[in-house]
Amino acid sequence: MVWLDGLDMHIVNLMSASFRESYPGKSHPLERPEGAALTEYGHNLLPVDCEPGSGASPIFNYPYRRTRGVLDQLRRLRAPDPWHAFKMKYVNPLNGSWAMPTLSCWMQLIPAGFRTQPYRSTDSAVYVVVEGAGTSTIGGEIFEWGPTHAATGEAVLFSYSDRVVQEKLAFWREAKG
Repeated sequence: MVWLDGLDMHIVNLMSASFRESYPGKSHPLERPEGAALTEYGHNLLPVDCEPGSGASPIFNYPYRRTRGVLDQLRRLRAPDPWHAFKMKYVNPLNGSWAMPTLSCWMQLIPAGFRTQPYRSTDSAVYVVVEGAGTSTIGGEIFEWGPTHAATGEAVLFSYSDRVVQEKLAFWREAKG
């Protein structure tokens, strides 16, 4: 297991919107059984009394095994995007927006031997290699990535950025090619 904290603390601090609520007990009691969120919101169905909101996704748990299966299925159903290969965004099932109000998250499959077209965007993205190895060329400089740096093959990358905030403020732009 790898634990990665992608925080939106800089935008929260910029807006002076940071707060903390302490729970008086040693641990907060569970209010719903494990798996309830996935059952209620994760199958293109919603509880009849559900009201779409603008907050974070009620699921907030996207198991890698399911995500990897979707990427594999996608690869069998369509050609890779020239700039992203196979890239899926994590969404809030209540409103179809990003899973979090201030961070955009994706999982991306790059098949062995695939070379993406040049791509730029204004958001600040962080990438984590989940599987595989490869290289990225940024500003003419080559960066190797992966757990081994030994062979370039199929790779799966997780990324997150401030794109959702830039979109809401009409700042986000991209350049393909």
